[in-house]
Amino acid sequence: MYTPDLYKNENPEEIRTFLKENSFGILINQTHGKLCATHIPIELEINADGKEILQGHISKLNPQAEGFAENDQVLAIFTGPHSYISSSWYDHENVPTWNYIAVHVYGKIKIVDYDTAVEQLKKLVDKYEVNSANPVRIEDLSAKTMREARGIFGFEIEIEEIQATKKLSQNRDDHNYQNIITELEKTKNPQSIAVAKEMSKCRK
Repeated sequence: MYTPDLYKNENPEEIRTFLKENSFGILINQTHGKLCATHIPIELEINADGKEILQGHISKLNPQAEGFAENDQVLAIFTGPHSYISSSWYDHENVPTWNYIAVHVYGKIKIVDYDTAVEQLKKLVDKYEVNSANPVRIEDLSAKTMREARGIFGFEIEIEEIQATKKLSQNRDDHNYQNIITELEKTKNPQSIAVAKEMSKCRK
């Protein structure tokens, strides 16, 4: 991912938090010489060796999974809030742009066994059911329902490289920076307001 130095995020804790809060990603690999991508939850976890990994699952009917054996290199893309930035918000002439936050994770993927895949499902469901009035638990599902889990491949991704971009108008002076935040808040667009919130965190 091309990222000018000004917009690079090299704060490990910040990246870790971002991945946990924006875990619905895009898994990309090459299968039979063709690029494939699937939109799925991909969770940051710690493995038995204490190393950070990504884990998730994919349908066995998805042709993308056929490529894991021939080429274990994958890319997982995670995106956060983003918004158009109008140059009319500056006190000088300039071109419009786009503000956004994104993380690319490169690594090696491997398929895990069924029991490990079920444990992954338990963690995933528990994470997203925590605020439910009647939380679903994998442990409570019937054997008939759990047979559906036989239709997935659980996977782990050994992280080899992380590239993180946080492009939030860092190149603007304080006056224009604050004006961008104000204008974003006026849009009433949830994405734009989220960008304004992130910008406010970066420059008090």
